[in-house]
Amino acid sequence: MESDLSAVTIPQLHQMKRDGRKIVGVVAWDYQIAQIADRAGVDIVSVGDSVGVNLWGHSNPLEVTMEEMLIVCKAVRRGVRRALVSCDFPYGPLQEGVDSAVRAAIRLVKEGGADLIKLDGAADYPEAVTALARAGVPVFAQFGLTPQTALRFGIPYSAQSSAGAQAPEGMAARLVEQAKQLEEAGASLLDFTNSGPVVGAQAVGAVSIPVIGGFGGGPWLDGRVRMAHAAIGYGASNLEKGGNYANVAKIAFDAFTALSADVRAARQIKY
Repeated sequence: MESDLSAVTIPQLHQMKRDGRKIVGVVAWDYQIAQIADRAGVDIVSVGDSVGVNLWGHSNPLEVTMEEMLIVCKAVRRGVRRALVSCDFPYGPLQEGVDSAVRAAIRLVKEGGADLIKLDGAADYPEAVTALARAGVPVFAQFGLTPQTALRFGIPYSAQSSAGAQAPEGMAARLVEQAKQLEEAGASLLDFTNSGPVVGAQAVGAVSIPVIGGFGGGPWLDGRVRMAHAAIGYGASNLEKGGNYANVAKIAFDAFTALSADVRAARQIKY
């Protein structure tokens, strides 16, 4: 049950785009899930800033810190042998300026073991994309309606429809232009969040680097990224709404209930 594929490289992802083969990414925050995703043969394991909300209970993704991102990036790095490890910037270093962004990226690469760095709202900071690329740090540039940009404008990100799907013609052209500008700035990959089938497909055709999408993406992109805990139904909310590709929350609930019953009935527990 283990993939024997060789280590993934960024040039390989570029070739996958040229060949029309889809790229698979999974967002993970811990050693065990990282191992499982890597053995399943995904191409990218992305350490998302969503860890702050989903694992530690922060009220929004802007609260996660660099130290917290380093902790989870190190854990994921230890679990991944062949996939590329991408790590999100927390909110702050990119917004503080180019020098701050470069220092933060170097920390995530040297201390966290990241292979590439994902920048939220990168279209607003092309100079930082260029600086990181010149420093030898591959950039996974996120644009569109992203988690951080939505929160900055007071928009509940979880309630968003695809920005690109319903974008006026001028906005659609601007999003495609942003994709081209990010490629020119030196980005290695693009994450078009809330792309929609029309503008998403246009962006894919406008650049030579892969355009991948998480929330609001679809088969019109070069690949997809899905949060592991959402895909397997790990969150407590799955007890009510069911799972996605699995319902780990229900399995865990049933297991804990059975364990409790054995202990309370003075039966030996299972090992």
